[in-house]
Parts: sequence; C-alpha cells; structure tokens
Amino acid sequence: MKLTQCLALSTLAASVMLASQADANEITDNEIRIGYLADMSGAYRDPIGPLGQDAIEMAIEDMGGSVAGAEIELFSADDRNSPDVGSSIVRGWIDEQNVDMVTGLVASSVTLAAVRLLEEENRLGLVNGAVSSGVTNESCSPNHIHWVYDTWAMSNGTASAITQEGNTDWFLLSADYSFGHALERDVTRVVEENGGNIVGSIRHPFPSNDFSSFMLQAQASGADVIALNNAGSDTTNAIRTASEFGITQAGQVLAGMVLFSTDVRSLGLEAAQGLQFTTAWYYDLNDEARAWAERFKERTGSMPTQVHAGLYSSTLHYLQAVDAIGTDEAQAVREQMAATPIDDIFATGGYIREDGRMVHDMYLVEVKTPEESTDEDDLFRLVRTIPAEEAFRPLSESDCHLVNNDS
Repeated sequence: MKLTQCLALSTLAASVMLASQADANEITDNEIRIGYLADMSGAYRDPIGPLGQDAIEMAIEDMGGSVAGAEIELFSADDRNSPDVGSSIVRGWIDEQNVDMVTGLVASSVTLAAVRLLEEENRLGLVNGAVSSGVTNESCSPNHIHWVYDTWAMSNGTASAITQEGNTDWFLLSADYSFGHALERDVTRVVEENGGNIVGSIRHPFPSNDFSSFMLQAQASGADVIALNNAGSDTTNAIRTASEFGITQAGQVLAGMVLFSTDVRSLGLEAAQGLQFTTAWYYDLNDEARAWAERFKERTGSMPTQVHAGLYSSTLHYLQAVDAIGTDEAQAVREQMAATPIDDIFATGGYIREDGRMVHDMYLVEVKTPEESTDEDDLFRLVRTIPAEEAFRPLSESDCHLVNNDS
C-alpha cells in the first residue's frame, strides 16, 4: 500500500512537473507578436523609419514566417519622437495586442520611456535606433538589449582618432535631449583622455532647421574641431550650414558623431568628402553583407543603413531563440539570446553582455571623394576596425545594476 502511494505520488509529481514545463514552453496566443516603434516622419525617417519595417520583414521571411509552430505578426507605429506618444503606443500594444517584443526604439527619450514599460510587463525590447549609452548603463534592465551602437562607441572611435591627429581644441554642438547630452558627455571624456580640450559648447533644440547662429558661434570659438552631437536631418542641416559659411574651407574640422549612409547621399560626396565617422556596419564590409544589402535594395530601392542591418540581425536572433526553446517568455528568450553568439550579416562573433549590450566590432570610415567613388553606392573607405573589446564601455566602468563589479 505504501509503495503504491509512493508510486502514485511520484507519478503525480512527474505529471505536475511535465505540466509546468509544458506551460513554460507554450507560446502565448500561439503567435509571436512584434511591435516596430520608430520615427516614421521626422528627423530619423530616412536612416531608420519606414524601411526598418522591411528589414524586420526580411528576418521574418527568412524564418519562414513562423517559429516553433507559431505564426509571426508584426505591428508598426510612428512615435513622432515623443516619449508620451511612444509610451502610449507600447502600452496599447501590450494591453490590446499582447505584443511579445518591441524593436526599433529610435529617439533615446522615447526608448527610455518604453523600456520602463517593457520591464514592468516582462516583455522584451530590442533597441536598435537609440544611441545613448545610458540605455545599458544607468538605465539597463533585464528586459532590453542594445544592439547597433551607442554614444560611448561612436565617440570612442571618431573623437580619439581626430584628437590623436593633433586636433586638440573642440567645440561641441549638441541636440538638447538625452541622446545629445549623452554624446556630449562621452565626447568630452574621449577628447580629454586623449589630451584635448573642450573650448566651448552649445545645445540646439531638437529638431532644428536653422543652424546659422550655432555654426557662427562654433566658428568664432577658434576650435580645431566642431563636433556634431546630433543625428539625422539635424546633422545634415548643420553640415550644409558649415559649408555655406566656409567653415571647413577655413580649416576647422567637422566631426559628425552619428552619421548614416543616407546622410552622405543627401549631402553628396562634394560636401561630405573627407568626413570621418564611426559606424557599426556598412554594406561593403564583406561579401555576405553586400549580398544582403542588394536584397534589401531590390526590395526597397535603397541601400540599407547600419540600423536597418541591426533590425534584421536582432529580429532574426530573437526568432531563432524562440524557435530553439519553444517559448516567448521574455527572460527565457533573453537567456537563450545571450547564450548564442551572433554570426550573421551584421556581426561576426558578437555577444550579449549581462548589462544588455550586444558587443561587436565597430568601424572608423572616411567619406570618399567624388573622384574615388565608382558608383552611387561607393561612399566610404575603411580607416580602422575597432575590436569589440575596445569599442564599448568596459563592464568594469558600468553603473548597470545587473553587473557585479566585485567579482
């Protein structure tokens, strides 16, 4: 009798355990639901915007449209670069569509508001557009991963190279919101660590069309370098204004801290030639990157930016993780993603750290002259590959609460 009871209890325990495992392995609603939140109409429309959805769709298609027997559904929305609008969209996606993962996340202010909601609701965020290094530093969480770049990496490559060339006096022109502030801070750190000085700074409203007064102030500072701590149309407008005022012709260096291939096309090689900047990816990096870029261009009519490649890569890695473990539970998926190296069209040997930073090589490039360019897509030459371990903030300097700096 006792043996029978023991066997019965063992069978019951095993059944409960199996049922528990089955629940853990279930995909909610038998669908993977992804939300793409981005600036579709403002300053970041061209480098990220609507074409980012195509990159995500390519990843979904490359997975055959489903994972672990579950169909994949994609939602998209324009956050209008507003934290309030972005938060409202994410809240609606969670409450009404039961979205599992949100990607895109472009303006840093929108991103920081959105990832707080994702953590509260235990959903996953894949940050591809936002640049602020605070995303995985003081604002890290167990519910988001920062994929493409950040202000620490962008300033580390460009500012150090330009300062080491003997351009020691810097003037900082920064977008007046969290991204611009973070980039201003990180550029200051790199310049001073390399023996340079900040001789002046000013912040401009985001977004801005008229940079005349800002560029005149930068010109009057006598700085060797004018750092553009902004992105998208703000950067291209500032560079055009500098060209009109003859700033570079007079010998001052313009340092675009966050530039995209779309910016260079918009400016034209005549205006952009010689600009050096750091990028996470570009389509002539290798044969695999170029082949994927040609697929993207055939689909959209345009070559992809580094963020488009990041959206494809991060979405694919996410879907592969769900497929491998058979669940869309956020913490389980993140753990699987972190346990799997990233080897694809975007990165080789990339990996996800405990703070949520995806670590990979970065690249210092220079815009070609019109004479050097062989076709409309031949824009850059590689100056230097920045190894992954040099590219991003070391964990020993992290303020992320997920990082144990005592070990």
